[in-house]
Amino acid sequence: MPERRALLEDWLKAVLDRGEITLTPASGDASFRRYWRIALEGQTYIAMDAPPGVEDTDRFVRIARDWRALGLRTPAIHAEDADQGFLLLEDFGRRLYLEALHADSADRLYGDALGALAIIQACAPTQDLPAYDAPFLRRELDLFRYWLVERYLGLTLSSDEEADLEEGLALLIASAVEQPRVCVHRDYHSRNLMITPSPSPGILDFQDAVAGPVTYDLVSLLRDCYIAWPRARVEEWAWGYFGLAVQSGILRPEQEVDFPRWFDLMGVQRHLKASGIFARLQIRDGKPGYLGDIPRTLGYVLEVAPAYAPLRGVAALIAGRVLPALSVATSRAATT
Repeated sequence: MPERRALLEDWLKAVLDRGEITLTPASGDASFRRYWRIALEGQTYIAMDAPPGVEDTDRFVRIARDWRALGLRTPAIHAEDADQGFLLLEDFGRRLYLEALHADSADRLYGDALGALAIIQACAPTQDLPAYDAPFLRRELDLFRYWLVERYLGLTLSSDEEADLEEGLALLIASAVEQPRVCVHRDYHSRNLMITPSPSPGILDFQDAVAGPVTYDLVSLLRDCYIAWPRARVEEWAWGYFGLAVQSGILRPEQEVDFPRWFDLMGVQRHLKASGIFARLQIRDGKPGYLGDIPRTLGYVLEVAPAYAPLRGVAALIAGRVLPALSVATSRAATT
């Protein structure tokens, strides 16, 4: 909004002791936050505008400093104004994981990301974080039905479809809450990780961290909504992480039996939620750019569901009604 930008510019002029400030958009965001890049005499900074009341700069600052103290690469904070919702941050540059990942780089980049994740899970404090519990998980899962199925696609579920969906959601929630609890980033994926000098990766968008299931961030990274890999390669990385987690004391060797199920079902929970969020971004926030990621995101559900009987009705709903309706909606939008 123009008034927010004017306030930010005035604040930056005072912080940087400059008469003029030139802001250029630094990135898009799926929240109410906005990011701007500032170039000054060979050095660049990132300015975050996080409107009070809908975003919390205090949590961002606290987590950034806590994780940085563990040796992780979070942005250094050069100046802050919590009352206005402004931060002046270190600029990690422009090299997102999403743009750098390819067949030859993936092992190295995911190795760095999984190493950082192990530090988060083994060392990051959880006592002040919200609990990622059954009601929280349920609210997230309801995003799929409300925003994608009902609001965006205009579908009405039959009583049998409702029952199938409820059975599937109950399985997902039960699997999530039985897992060991760790610090969960909640958006640990290729659009929030950056290529940086050591330590790498640079970690962004961590302010919504919670205390929750151990596999959540792992599946966010390896079954990413924005990039897909062959299943065998994903499983190889996941088992590599299991070994690292056992060495780090995050998991126990005997949890090897439960780990594949936890990983699969956590992914289904995340992907149903994410598809609802992508629809909400279009309907509520006027951001259609994520709609194209929904088929890939729901494709993970269809890949996993056959192995779990309570999910087969959910898969039938997605394959038989949701994806066809999405294709029609996408074609209609393209011609208007």
